[in-house]
Amino acid sequence: MPPDPGPNGAATGAADGVAGVLLAGGRATRMGGGDKSLHSLAGRPILAHVIERVRPQVSVLLLNANGDPARFQGFGLPVEGDVIEDFAGPLAGILTGLEWAGAHVPGCRWVASFPTDAPFLPRDLVRRMVASVGAEDAHIGCAASGGRTHPVVGLWPVGLAGDLRRAMTEDGVRKIDRWTAGYRVAYVEYAAAPVDPFFNVNRPGDLERAERLLGADTPAAGGQGADGRRPDLTGAA
Repeated sequence: MPPDPGPNGAATGAADGVAGVLLAGGRATRMGGGDKSLHSLAGRPILAHVIERVRPQVSVLLLNANGDPARFQGFGLPVEGDVIEDFAGPLAGILTGLEWAGAHVPGCRWVASFPTDAPFLPRDLVRRMVASVGAEDAHIGCAASGGRTHPVVGLWPVGLAGDLRRAMTEDGVRKIDRWTAGYRVAYVEYAAAPVDPFFNVNRPGDLERAERLLGADTPAAGGQGADGRRPDLTGAA
């Protein structure tokens, strides 16, 4: 049996006991290097779009990024580099968020992780992951759309930080799916059409597509509303 990270009882509000970590620690080689999250989309950095969507969902938000943190100064967020060296991937960013929350956010029990190249993330994402983890008595929450899971978009118990550190430093684990295979995972499904809320900007051409998709986007970003129905993203009345 996997270790018990603590009771799964959900927070009374979407942000209660939940911190957030924005994952921006990668090299972005398919975008020619540099910071994907700082590329402009509709006149603003992609990161600004992501922050606008996720900040209201959590009690505090951390930006995980390597290198000089001064380039992110204008966003008003604390910045921490990977606690595991040598660009160990998004799992290192998740560990960074878990350890940072455990040290700096009293009473924090969960950390939600978000990619910084996904400008259409659902505005109800954290609430739904917290609810699903509680309903399914799971250890971890994970987003899904169109029959695909999105491992970097997850809800992680702070109580598993030690286990994750051991997995990375002693067992050499780098893939999220390999680590989560030992735990119960609750998946939160979103519709992938007409706009996949987890669409991410990986290549220069994706920026052009994201510009077009902005016109089809709504606040729910392709997710389901409280009544369980997918909102109309066509712009029709």
